[in-house]
Amino acid sequence: MSYLFQDWKVNKSNIKGRLVLLHFRLAQLCRRAPKPFFYLFIPYLVFYRMVFEWILGIELPWNTQIGSGLKLYHGQGLVVNDHSIIGANCTLRHNTTIGHKELANGEYSASPIIGANVDIGSNSVIIGAIEIGNNVKIGAGSVVVKSLDANGIYAGNPAKLIKKII
Repeated sequence: MSYLFQDWKVNKSNIKGRLVLLHFRLAQLCRRAPKPFFYLFIPYLVFYRMVFEWILGIELPWNTQIGSGLKLYHGQGLVVNDHSIIGANCTLRHNTTIGHKELANGEYSASPIIGANVDIGSNSVIIGAIEIGNNVKIGAGSVVVKSLDANGIYAGNPAKLIKKII
């Protein structure tokens, strides 16, 4: 039961964030169920996609690896690729895209790996086979196409180190 509510505390004043993440964690459990039980959960997984992706505009696929303590602000326009990995205690804001990019040969790159305690500003784009270190703050409107070292504040297009956090 604690698995379902692992994001509850950090979203204490955010009812929408709590509900989205509760359903996200429940969908993750349903997807991991053994085959005979998985088929029973298909209606819920369809419900999850219809309500959260189609109606609320929050693409947070149930097979995305996300650590505990995810803080979700607003959520509208949030797109996270299902192959992305997000560490514990991260913050995602509205109109943020995290995903792969199309390469020159027509194939797709891997998706980003984001460390723990990363705060991502609204309208940010993080794409490609890159890694974001722990304890990073990414400013609003930033475009991240290269890996970022830990313990820094980054902003801009393309994102550049603004200040090192000690």
